[in-house]
Amino acid sequence: MRVLAGGTSLGVRIITYDRPGYALSSRHRGRRVVDCVSDVAAIADEPGLGRFAIMGGSGGGPHALAVGARLAERVTRVWCDVGVAPYDAVDLDWLAGMDPSNARELEWALAGEDTLAGELTREAQKALDQVADDPAALLDHFELSASDRAVLEDEGVRDTLRASVVEMFANGVWGWVDDDLELIRPWGFDVQELDVPVEIRYGVTDVLVPPAHGEWLAAHIAHAEVTIDEQGGHLSTPDQRLDKLRTLATA
Repeated sequence: MRVLAGGTSLGVRIITYDRPGYALSSRHRGRRVVDCVSDVAAIADEPGLGRFAIMGGSGGGPHALAVGARLAERVTRVWCDVGVAPYDAVDLDWLAGMDPSNARELEWALAGEDTLAGELTREAQKALDQVADDPAALLDHFELSASDRAVLEDEGVRDTLRASVVEMFANGVWGWVDDDLELIRPWGFDVQELDVPVEIRYGVTDVLVPPAHGEWLAAHIAHAEVTIDEQGGHLSTPDQRLDKLRTLATA
């Protein structure tokens, strides 16, 4: 597992890591969302961090919630940004409002690991072929909102995409494969376990993780603070994320 630290110029300490199977992190086949808790605990133990805030966006949202639920004695606050809701939620139409390209990826996951890995290997190669010249082309097949298209014009976002796409596939597509598979499995914890402060943010124009997911999470984490971006979609700029990190660390 590779861990990166930084953020000293912000007056906060930021530690990120590659989930298993991405970049230089070893694969954890069959992982569940809740399995990230022991990884985060080990990462926090290494520099002697007693208490910390945690954030996760998109597919990382459930992981942040899992850590807040199972490491409550150490977590000061959770921020779940455009996070996915559980696939097995009985009171949610999981696909409603989702772009067909994302829905197709779910179909591959439901067909099993072999099908999913084959399809994502082709998708990864297309991304690697495109990203240097035109990072925004990675999402051309999605009917993104004007808000998300504007974010893709940000040079910081484009530079991040150029670097991260190459890095995430350094050892193949297994991180992506296992992320998809774990989201359609039971997560291994219940969001109603959460007792620490939680902020749920979602964008009304999001077609990658539709707003119904954020609404579901907000309804099932009774004490959650909810931020609804009426114009926003799924994406955010580096500056927007840094602003939130400052707020999260000092809340």
